[in-house]
This record gives sequence, structure tokens and C-alpha cells, in this order.
Amino acid sequence: MAEMSVVKYAHEGERFEILVKPDPALDFKLGKKSDISQVLVSDEIYSDSGRGTRASAEKLQKAFKTGDAAEIAEHILRHGDLGLTTDQRRKMVEEKRKRIIDEIARTYVDPRSHLPHPPTRIEQAMKDARTSIDPQKPIPEQVTRIVDELRRVIPLKSETLSLEVTVPAQYAAQSYSALKSAGSLRREDWLPNGSLRAILEIPAASRPGVLDRLASVTKGTATAEMVK
Repeated sequence: MAEMSVVKYAHEGERFEILVKPDPALDFKLGKKSDISQVLVSDEIYSDSGRGTRASAEKLQKAFKTGDAAEIAEHILRHGDLGLTTDQRRKMVEEKRKRIIDEIARTYVDPRSHLPHPPTRIEQAMKDARTSIDPQKPIPEQVTRIVDELRRVIPLKSETLSLEVTVPAQYAAQSYSALKSAGSLRREDWLPNGSLRAILEIPAASRPGVLDRLASVTKGTATAEMVK
């Protein structure tokens, strides 16, 4: 049989397992692959893969609210524990580390300057604080803990700010989706001439990136002013 790994998932006292190809499964967990059929060794859902015991249809329906094997396998792979090789664990930890650093740099600022810390400073602070990263736990579940640990080394504060953005009519439509994805639109006014004026609330640390994106979409014609 081809090389394979086991993914284990527990739900309300019941255990479910699937057999996967190690490297494609890791790529799937990292978001680099989306086709579950390229990951599975078989489409069987087990209660104990070592013994070859298949999960009953009743238990699958109760736990996953579906009998579709591919849909169930995808849920198990996304939320379950993938048995990792040493190299895979190191690769996954490094991938999570980069994404956690990006999230902290995007969301938190130095309260003294109200500017984000450079990613290299955050990375060094993680080393100094001896921060651990769980390769399989979702990033949002880890960021809060890691930020608390980093505050022993560098000052961090989550801040938001509001921008009054005005976009000329010819760029208003394409800018609208960019603004919505950047933060929270507290107010939006479509003016008689077709231009858009909006109040956008964003993490303070993301301001440079938001302004750069807005300038790119509108060819530098939009304006953005801070408001209280």
C-alpha cells in the first residue's frame, strides 16, 4: 500500500479516522490544495483504521449531518489531527509562524507610535518569549495567547481608526468591494455625481496597506482622511 497517514477526529465521544497521502494532506491543511480526492488514500470513513473498522452510516449522519463521504472526509481533514512526520511538522510550524506574524503586524500596533511593529521585530520577540506554535490549531485561537506572551517583550495594542474615504464615480464600484474587505463600513453615501463617500473602520496597523490598495484601485484619485 502507498505511504499514508491517519487523520483523527473526535465528536461527542465518537472517533472518526481517514487515510490520506502525507504530503498532499499537509498541503491541504496549509491551504495549498483544495481537491480532497487528490488527498485521500480511500473514501472510507473509519472508527478505527488500524483494525479496519468502518464508522456506521448512523454515526456519520449524526456527527456530520450528511452521508457524503467526500464532504465528511474534508471536514475531518480540516478539523482533525493529521499525523505529521518531523519534516512536515517543521514545515507546518514555519507556515503558521509566518501567518501569525502577518496577523499580528496587521492587527496590533506599538501604542507609543500607533504604528505596526515590523514583522522582523515581531519574529524576534516570539523567539525571545519562547513562543510555541501548534501546527494544527487554527491561527485565531493562537494569536490571543501569543500576543499576551509577546507583551512581556514588546508593547502591543489592538487599535482601530476611522477613515473618511471619497472615491470618484469612475472607480466607485470597484473600490466598494475593496473597502468592504478591508474593514467595516460604518457609513456609505452615494453622491449625486456617482462618487462614493464612506466611513471605513479598520485596524490601525493595516492603514498603510489599505491606503496603498485604495490608491492602486483608484489610480491615486481617492482621498482618505482620519476622523474621530
